[in-house]
Amino acid sequence: MNPFLPFFLASFLFFISHSQTTLNTSSQYRCLPDQRSALLQLRQEFVEKRTTSDFYGVSFYPKMKSWKADTDCCSWDGVVCNAENGHVIDLDLSNSGLCGPLKSNSSLFSLHQLQKLNLALNNFNSSTIPSEFGQLVRLTHLNLSFSSLTGQIPSEISWLSNLVSLDLNFNSVVDVDHLQTLYLRRIDFEALVQNMTNLRELQLASVNISSSVPQSLVNLSSLTSLSLSGCSLHGQFPTNIFLMPKLQTIDLSSNDLLTGFLPEFHSGSSLEKLDLSYTTFSGEIPNAIGNLKSLNILDLKKCNLSGEVPLAIWNLTRLSSLSLAGNNFHGQLPSTLGNLANLTNLSLDSNLFHGEIPSSLGNLTQLEYISLSNNSFDGKLPVSLTNLTQLQQIDLSQNQLIGPIPFEMGRLSQLTSISLSFNSLTGIIPSSLFTMTSLAELYLYQNRLTGPLKFQNISSSQLWKIGLSSNSITGTIPSSLFTMTSLTFLDLSQNQLTGPLKFQNISSSQFDSIYLSSNSLTGTIPSSLFTMTSLTDLDLSQNQLTGPLKFQNISSSQLEFLDMSKNKLYGPIPRSISNFPHLQYLDLSSINLKDMLELDIFFELKRIKALILSGNNLLISKGKINSTLPKFETLGLSSCNLSEFPIFLKVQNELTYLDLSDNKIEGKVPKWFLNVGKEALQSPWKNLEYLDLRSNMFQGLLPIPPLSTKYFFASNNNLTGRIPPMICMLKALEILDLSNNQLIDQIPHCLGNFSSSLSVLNMRNNSFQGKLPGTFTKGSNLKTLDLSLNQIKGKIPQSLVNCRMLEVLNLGNNNLSDIFPFWLESLPELRILILRANGFHGSIQSPHTNFGFSKLHVIDLSHNNFSGMLPSKFYGEIPNTMGNLKVLIVLNLSSNSFTGPIPSSFGDLTQLQSLDLSQNKFLGKIPQQLVSLTFLAYLNLSLNQLTGPIPQGSQFGTFQNSSFEGNLGLCGFPLSKKCENIEIPTFEPRQESSFGEGFNWKVVVVGYASGLVIGLVLGHVIISRRPDWFTRTFGVNLHK
Repeated sequence: MNPFLPFFLASFLFFISHSQTTLNTSSQYRCLPDQRSALLQLRQEFVEKRTTSDFYGVSFYPKMKSWKADTDCCSWDGVVCNAENGHVIDLDLSNSGLCGPLKSNSSLFSLHQLQKLNLALNNFNSSTIPSEFGQLVRLTHLNLSFSSLTGQIPSEISWLSNLVSLDLNFNSVVDVDHLQTLYLRRIDFEALVQNMTNLRELQLASVNISSSVPQSLVNLSSLTSLSLSGCSLHGQFPTNIFLMPKLQTIDLSSNDLLTGFLPEFHSGSSLEKLDLSYTTFSGEIPNAIGNLKSLNILDLKKCNLSGEVPLAIWNLTRLSSLSLAGNNFHGQLPSTLGNLANLTNLSLDSNLFHGEIPSSLGNLTQLEYISLSNNSFDGKLPVSLTNLTQLQQIDLSQNQLIGPIPFEMGRLSQLTSISLSFNSLTGIIPSSLFTMTSLAELYLYQNRLTGPLKFQNISSSQLWKIGLSSNSITGTIPSSLFTMTSLTFLDLSQNQLTGPLKFQNISSSQFDSIYLSSNSLTGTIPSSLFTMTSLTDLDLSQNQLTGPLKFQNISSSQLEFLDMSKNKLYGPIPRSISNFPHLQYLDLSSINLKDMLELDIFFELKRIKALILSGNNLLISKGKINSTLPKFETLGLSSCNLSEFPIFLKVQNELTYLDLSDNKIEGKVPKWFLNVGKEALQSPWKNLEYLDLRSNMFQGLLPIPPLSTKYFFASNNNLTGRIPPMICMLKALEILDLSNNQLIDQIPHCLGNFSSSLSVLNMRNNSFQGKLPGTFTKGSNLKTLDLSLNQIKGKIPQSLVNCRMLEVLNLGNNNLSDIFPFWLESLPELRILILRANGFHGSIQSPHTNFGFSKLHVIDLSHNNFSGMLPSKFYGEIPNTMGNLKVLIVLNLSSNSFTGPIPSSFGDLTQLQSLDLSQNKFLGKIPQQLVSLTFLAYLNLSLNQLTGPIPQGSQFGTFQNSSFEGNLGLCGFPLSKKCENIEIPTFEPRQESSFGEGFNWKVVVVGYASGLVIGLVLGHVIISRRPDWFTRTFGVNLHK
């Protein structure tokens, strides 16, 4: 829906209400000759033809066509004369199809007696507003809205001191290069406000004002309507304007730099519409909002408001539209929500609401649109929703809703769109949803829906989009789905569907998108799929489809996106693939391709941009390089058993994504791939963003990718030598992974600050020496820093405190020497801290009262020289220190020289899964509180000086001798040494643990860090490589 449509309609209603187009048959005087001449001349100044006004919902009506020179001009359409003297006083040519510039010498300006002028909804060809309007000093109403006027509003407009209504709304023209609009200088805005003291209606939507709002607006005591939407206003809005006694409409929407606060509204306020959407108003909604008894429309969408919604808002019974979407409101919805009986639009999405959706929502029987998406609502869908018989659209997606979808929802005969995606709904999808006569869109993505798809009598269905992916739907795909005459979009991917694909009686012009990936479909691919004349997207990947690749009778195909990867297909790529004239994306990875790949089969695919052949055992033809080969943007050749660099890449100068990982390419990167002497990629690779060379057998110096690169992977090779200094020029780099090579010398100092966008830096397991760079600067986006398994010495640079986004810090297995870096606690997002196998020493006594690191999941300080006791403040008093270390999963302090008792407060680390305190000098008994750690899967207390009985209960019954050996004073199970005359206490566990033996904390670390990298990369790849699919599926345009 066009976001400005409500404004278009409002403006239209306004000028209609002030237009007098009736014939003045009672005139005492006929039209004066000079008035007739001026009007006839005005008609000659324009061409009358249909404009874009029909788009605004207003019918084209060329009034001047009926004007006849030999008739009384006071009876002409759109003309009203003064009954006493025959002068034209009202001219309404709105929506008349006038085309042409509005000139300064127009005969319009000779009609000096004009009081009302309406030229809205015409096309004045980007002309400016003539200053001669200032001559029409009798004007009380001026409407120039929606008329393609641009440029500066003349200061002479402010001379019209008798104006009661001024409407310049929505005059913008989209040019090839930019958007042209009207603009109003601040000085002229202030003059306008100062001189037009009679104004009741001021409509300046989409006029570029680019200033703050003058305080003098409050002096317009008669003002009833104020529209400053989309005016590029900034600064703080004067609060007292909200309190002007006659104001009925305030629209400040779409001024994203406009700030302010909602006032304490007075009782008796006349406000009927308040729209602050897409501004930066902040604070809370005051309780005094309840004084706006006349309020009909309240739109606070995408401001910066917070707090709980005051109960008074649910007593504004005249409200027909309420939008609080895109803020930070929290709390539960009260049952008094049901008081808003006149509500037709309710939009509360993208907030922090929680709790159950109140059943009183079913009392709002006038509702046509409801969106509660992207909150934390839980519980079941209220059955009372089925009372909303006028409902046309419902969006409850991205919540935590559970339970079945009520069968009765199928009785809501007006519904056109249902979105319940990204919840935890269960049960079978009600068959009634597929037979609703008005329903066009059904989105149930990512729930826990089960069972087969069952429906009958779907011949009357109007569904044209069905999205059911990421559920647990079983059985076969009903063939009747493909007979629904209106269905164009079908997404059943990521379910548990089985059986063959059957397409009987399918309409050849029906579908444009079919997504069936990640199921267990079997059999061959029906050839009719490729002959559907409207099909643009087809995804059959990750199934068990069999048979040879075949494409027959496809000359009329419109396919743009084809993914058949990860099936049991086989054979060479048939030459008939060249008959897909519109193909842009082709993924045939992991399908057992064989024979020589002749690149000339792609010559006719003039539009193809992405080719993914990864996971096949390819032998690429070494034929002559042909410059007519399509220019790929995305090329995936990973795991293809390649032994040398594909030479055809020489002519691929438009690549943005290149994946050659997991092959057997050996030797140096070829010279043609590099600028010799500069060690950088050739200039034609100016668009490359993603380069993956990892897990090959490359040797020699590190190749440096072009300046455009965002993701560079060269890990798991045999690269040697220093890192070339040219790497510091890669300002766009987000991920750099050079791990597991043989790189030497010092890490370049520029790596701390050369790219503010760098989020992952992985250089583990090389032979780097020297000190760590001390150049990390403020504004760094670094999330993972892994320099482990090198020979780095010195101290950790304190400039790391500038990396406020850092989540993973792994400096293990180096030669660092320092005391414990408590200053790292200032990193608010740090989740993994590994300093193992270095030369750290001293106590870990915190210099602060409260130990930070509130989000740490993993701490590994093992194999260092730490000593002293573990203070209770370090891990203890957790509830009193804002949950510090409450989410800790792995704690490894082994192979140090810690002394004293094991703190009993360790028992408060309720999420702990691995605890290793071995090879220290701990004394005393094992704290009984450790038994409460019911998720503990790995425990090692060996080689200490612990004494007394081993606690019993919960996870302690699963640990072996090795967890306790080397403590001569310990006794009890599982040791063979019995405890004499000692009652071994037991401890009642807090909850059952689901973890078994064999826990490996390194898996947690690798999994987390890898997940972060993969998530960043896949998010970029999926969105950038398949934006159209993403847009069609989720309704979001990622190119905006």
